[in-house]
Amino acid sequence: MKKINLAFFILSITFLFVTGGDLRAELCNKIVAIVNNDIITLYELNKRIKEMTGKDPLLLQKYDKDSYKKACYKVLNILIDNKIANKKAKELKLKVSDSDVDEEIKRIERSQGISNREFLEMIKKNGMTYNEYRDQVKKSIVRMQLVEFEVKSRIIINDKKIKEYYETHKDEFKRGEKIRLGSIFLKSSDPNNPAAMQSLMRRAEVIISRLRAGQDFAELAEQFSEGPGADNGGDLGYFEPKELDPQLRKVVEKMNVGDISGPIIRPFGIQIIRLLDRKKGGTKPLKEVRDYIYRILYNKEIDKRYSSWI
Repeated sequence: MKKINLAFFILSITFLFVTGGDLRAELCNKIVAIVNNDIITLYELNKRIKEMTGKDPLLLQKYDKDSYKKACYKVLNILIDNKIANKKAKELKLKVSDSDVDEEIKRIERSQGISNREFLEMIKKNGMTYNEYRDQVKKSIVRMQLVEFEVKSRIIINDKKIKEYYETHKDEFKRGEKIRLGSIFLKSSDPNNPAAMQSLMRRAEVIISRLRAGQDFAELAEQFSEGPGADNGGDLGYFEPKELDPQLRKVVEKMNVGDISGPIIRPFGIQIIRLLDRKKGGTKPLKEVRDYIYRILYNKEIDKRYSSWI
């Protein structure tokens, strides 16, 4: 399907660093490829190289010509594929809405485990504006729609393939020990006042006595706690031990499930901890990661068939 002319591409690389202002402007607008009567300019090529590598293409060519040439051919191929895909998408009248793009960006943020603010900073560091990034995401969705339209019904990911991937990538599915904590936090109005802290300590000891007498932890947490999880019976959820601060980690290490700590003096009050659950580390079972592996294998097959199809 590809109809390209790479002659201008070679010339553009050769003469990129001629320093005359008018000539430089002319070179920036040089055609580096023609795809079905649609052009790709040197400006587009260099801009995409910077977006993908985070490096200035002019400096890259100056100090590492081989890397620059490799980047040019790789990125040019991507731009060519995009041109072909866009043309095909128009023929098939495929549409991608803003909400589709929004959802895909949220999915990417979740998969990276970063906030929207961190994600925006990452885009900026790569030399892209948010709108430019959204455009790239939109093109990616179009590409997936195209492949699914053409080959989805012929992609089969069976249990054997999933199991083979699991067995050869077990390191990906290792997890550390997880502990689930309940907390009752008594906030001090004046942490630097010994009398105030002694009074708070007496309150904590009374609560601990009630807990050890069998009173419900969640009930007392909702009644007395002034810290995180108070509205949820003091349940803080699961943590890896390394996520806890050293003081708390030292206390929890000695506890068994169901144990209640003594009063723990914290910078702003006193905390009482209950170890609600402990999950040993190890490898996640196949049934837990089956869907994840399926998506990986499916996307790989999509990529392979896309390359063949385009």
